[in-house]
This record gives sequence, C-alpha cells and structure tokens, in this order.
Amino acid sequence: MLSSILLAAGESKRMGRLKQLMPWGQSTMVEKTIDNLLDSAVSEVIVVLGHEAEEVIKVIVDRPVKLAINPDYKQGMSTSIIAGLNLVDSQAQAVLLALGDQPLIDCQTMNRLIEEFHSNDKGIAIPTYRGRRGHPVIFAMKYKERLLELKGDVGGKQLIKNNAEDVLEVAVDCAGICIDFDTIYSTP
Repeated sequence: MLSSILLAAGESKRMGRLKQLMPWGQSTMVEKTIDNLLDSAVSEVIVVLGHEAEEVIKVIVDRPVKLAINPDYKQGMSTSIIAGLNLVDSQAQAVLLALGDQPLIDCQTMNRLIEEFHSNDKGIAIPTYRGRRGHPVIFAMKYKERLLELKGDVGGKQLIKNNAEDVLEVAVDCAGICIDFDTIYSTP
C-alpha cells in the first residue's frame, strides 16, 4: 500500500491569490492535482489544507480523499507533512509527497515512479526530467519518524541529502515534475 499526501495548505503569497482555487481547464488547480493522484496507483489521497481551508473544502468535498487541516501552516511545509503523516493508513509501506501547485504531473508519471519504487530496494524515489530532480517524492515508511521531526519551511531535501545512497532517481518524460506555479505570469 502506498499513501499520498498532497500539500495544499500554503498562502500563495507570491501568487497574490489562492492558487489552489485558480481555474485549471474545467476545474481548479487543486482539483486537477487531486484527480491526477486519484487516477494513479496510490491507495489513498490525503489533502493537507490550511490557508482558507473552508473555501478549498467546498470545491473538493465530493472527492474520495482524507482531509487534514493544518492550523500551523504559517510555520512552514514541515507542519503540513506532519499533519498528513498523522492520517496515513497504518498498512502503508510508503508515502508519496505531492505539491498542490503541480497539476501538470499526470497519473502515468506518478505510476512510473511508483512502479520503479516497488521494483527496487531504495527507500526514496525521485523523478527526474532531463537530469533535473522534481516532485512528487516517495519515502518508504522507514523514514516516517525522521519526516515527523522536520521543522520550519522545509520538505524532505535534507533527508534526501543525508541518505543519498538510498535514493532512486527515476527518469520520466514529464517536464511538469519541475514546474510549480508561484506567480500569475507562470500559469498556463
């Protein structure tokens, strides 16, 4: 079993408005990102919300996801990772950490990452596009305690750096793994 945590609690300060609810095709950015996860081989989707959570919930309420509300979202990404980890199914063997502003990552890309993770003995799997690392990242549950110890506005970068010998890089044909949307000028 592989759980996913979608980090969507941020304030979108650089964007200047709540990017989770920005239009994306016939839906919103957060809906598209959730749908991509739901269409993938993950066993469950946990969505971590914080800033304007009530507004985002109205849009995603009909989707089969677990919701984690992070009251400490202003203290950084680590608090959202922790909030999501607290809801991960006890049977999960790994967790896929995804970002809420990456709707360009399709389910085929996620499935390739998941398949390669399961086919290897490495504890961390990272997609790469033309040699550049991106998201989402899979962590085996053996890293759960260390993820729970994260502080501030950091993800798993230091954990990845400290365990380089346990990292599997998976080449994918999806530039979206390296693209997030931080300003109004970068949206499609």
